[in-house]
Parts: sequence; structure tokens; C-alpha cells
Amino acid sequence: MASVELAEKLAKARPKGLCIVGKTETENIGIDKVIKNTITNPTIRFLIVAGQDPKGHHSGRTLLALKENGVDEKMKVVGSSGKHPILKNVTRDEVEVFRKQVQVINMVGCEDIKIITRRVREVAKNMSPPHNEPLEPPPISVIPKIRAEEPRNVEMDKAGYFVIIPSQEKKSITAEHYSYDNELLHIIEGEDASSIYLTIIGNGCVTQLSHAAYLGKELAKAELSLRHGLRYIQDKAPGRIRASRTEK
Repeated sequence: MASVELAEKLAKARPKGLCIVGKTETENIGIDKVIKNTITNPTIRFLIVAGQDPKGHHSGRTLLALKENGVDEKMKVVGSSGKHPILKNVTRDEVEVFRKQVQVINMVGCEDIKIITRRVREVAKNMSPPHNEPLEPPPISVIPKIRAEEPRNVEMDKAGYFVIIPSQEKKSITAEHYSYDNELLHIIEGEDASSIYLTIIGNGCVTQLSHAAYLGKELAKAELSLRHGLRYIQDKAPGRIRASRTEK
């Protein structure tokens, strides 16, 4: 659950019988992923819920409630004490396959690696053999993937352009904002990319999402150059630039 180091230690220990280990910090998206990863591997028969339950989210208790009670008509986990235990990325059929496939073992609060690995070995040793009849493949819902592509055209931001200047001496970054006739409009200074970026956005110095994304990348590069003493070279915006139409 919220115990990141515990998951890493278990992965390194690799007790006999361990199939998948990971953290689940949220009572919605996190559990969606647990369900998907489990039902696509029918050999997984037990789910040990261990570690500290995230405050407010209660993903561990939500998993226990899901096994015991299922979901209602709105896909809300019945009996969960989490803030928003609504599963939006799985189907009711997938939930039922999950509930039938695995036995959930409650070890919420336990972070003792020795106790948990011993329990894993016990479960693996006492696990009954697979059913003679193969499990029916669950109907898995698939979300279409969109492949990222290099933009063909990037519309110029009517608000102007930026020159990013990191200074190793001052340990700061300067973002100079210019109009397209090269008039200096603003000078924004700061020590980190995030504060400069948010200041630029807050002052309305960008009007195009593509320009905002480009600035975020360049400011992050400038911050890395300061931290590690690297040379910074500002990249040009991707794609073939075309001017936006001006209103008449």
C-alpha cells in the first residue's frame, strides 16, 4: 500500500510463491490496476494486503471490502472507508472475476519483512492445485492508446517568445519575454523551474498550450544545468512554425 520501501524489499527477497508485488496508494485508480494485473494472470490465487494503509484513501481496507462486498450500481466499493472508492477503469464483470479468482489475506499494518515472506511461503505451500477445467478468460476492457507524434505545425504564440538564461554565478534562472518585434516585455527571475513557469502562466505571458509545454521543458533543462553545472542550450520550438491569424 503506502509502504514503498516494503514493496522494494519484498521484490528483492523474492520468497517462493511470490508473483507480483507493488504499492497501492489510492482507493480508486490504484485498485483498478490491481484488478487488471490480477485477472490477466489466472495463476494468481492469493492477494496479501500488507503495509501501512494510506490515510484518507484506505486502499487496503477498500480491497478487503471489495472482496467481501463487491461494488454497487455506481461502481462504488461497498463498505469502503476511503474518500472516493469508485472504480472507473474496470467493468463489473472484471470486478467479479477478480473476487472469484483471489483470496484476500488481511495483513494491513504489518511491515515486518520476515513475517510477510513467511506468510507468502505458507500460502504457496498450502495452495490447492489448479482446477482441472481452465478458467474462462475474463472480458478485459481496453483503452485505446494514442501514439505521440512530432507536431507538423506549431502556431506561434501571439503573446511573444522567451529567452531562457540560467546563471551559475547567481544560481538563478532568468526568463526574458519578448514581442515579435523584439521589444522586451517582462523579466522573470527565480531559482527553480516550477515557480518561474507558474509566474509566466499567472501573468498571462503564454496563450498556446504548445508554447507552455515547450517552456516547461526548457525551464526544467535550465534548472538541471544549474544543479549539475551543465551547459544550457535553448532548443527551438518543435515543428514548422506558422504565424497565427490576426483578427480584423
